[in-house]
Order: sequence, then structure tokens, then C-alpha cells
Amino acid sequence: MGSLSFTATVSLDGYVADADGDFNWSGPGDDVFRFHVERMGLVSTEVLGRRTYRLMQYWDIDPKDDSRGADEHEFARRWRGIGLVVASSTLAPADVASERARLVPDLGLDELERIVRDAPGEVEIFGPTTAEPAIRAGMVHNYRFFVVPKVIGGGLRALPADVRLDLRLVEQRQLGSTLYAHYVAPYA
Repeated sequence: MGSLSFTATVSLDGYVADADGDFNWSGPGDDVFRFHVERMGLVSTEVLGRRTYRLMQYWDIDPKDDSRGADEHEFARRWRGIGLVVASSTLAPADVASERARLVPDLGLDELERIVRDAPGEVEIFGPTTAEPAIRAGMVHNYRFFVVPKVIGGGLRALPADVRLDLRLVEQRQLGSTLYAHYVAPYA
């Protein structure tokens, strides 16, 4: 049986993207990227929305040139070993071409609970819109935040505005100028 996690890179004021949808300000430095490579060993399944799935397809193909470094190659290798659940009502099955990806047009809480129960390791929800119902339902056990020292003033919030969570800090690290904080929900 797996556990459910939500991971996000956030601004100091709690946003994952600005009002225009831009998140380039949150690009990981070498320390953060290396840490992502390490933590990927825990993840057996990623639950992604349409936009995140399309964004992460970048890692499915190795370039023919030397444009990626060793950490990027290792991240891509680990990424390709993770099962994917793509939650989208607008994508067609043909749009999800990977053998390791499964399209779920309506990701309800019962389906998400089954995914977590059947997973051999950690199930990570990648994206606040996709994660919101599980956060509201108290299903998320691990919250991992990479806090970037920027204030962007608005946009897409990492957490729902009106949700209340009682979390316990279990790990923190400084990765360059980014702060990593891992919290657990005691009753999830």
C-alpha cells in the first residue's frame, strides 16, 4: 500500500505560478534538481493533470546531443520508471501515448484511493488543481514544499485558500537559496 504526497515549488507568498500562468521564476538550481533526483526513488506513481503531463513529456526522450548533464539524464531515467495517471477530461487516449501512463477522465476520490492502495510506493500528486480534492478530503499524508525566495503577488495558489491543515514538520533543508520543507498530516 502506498502513501499520498503533494509536492510543489512555491513562492514565499504561496503561489506555484503567477497571474499569467508563468512559473519560470521557480526553475530549480543544481542543488534542488539533484535533490529531486534523489527523492524520485520513493515515488512509484505520479498523478498529473493535462498541462503537467504535457510539460513532463520533455523527460520521456533523451536528446541525441550533450544538452543534458548527468543529473538530468538520471532524472529522466528515473522519471521513465514511474507509473503515470493522467487526470484529464479533455485528452483522448491517443494523447497519452506512453505505455506507463493511464488516462483517467474523472479522477474521483474513490479512484485516487484505489490508486494509492494499489501502489507499491509513494503516489505523488503533481499540480495544485489536481491535488485540491485530495487535500480537502484529508487524503494527503506528505506535503513537500520547495520555497523559492520570490514574492509574485498572485496567481495559482499551492494550497486551496480556505483549507485548514494541522501538519508536523519532519524534515527541512536549505538547497542554495531554496528552502525544502517536508510536512506530514498526522491523520491522513
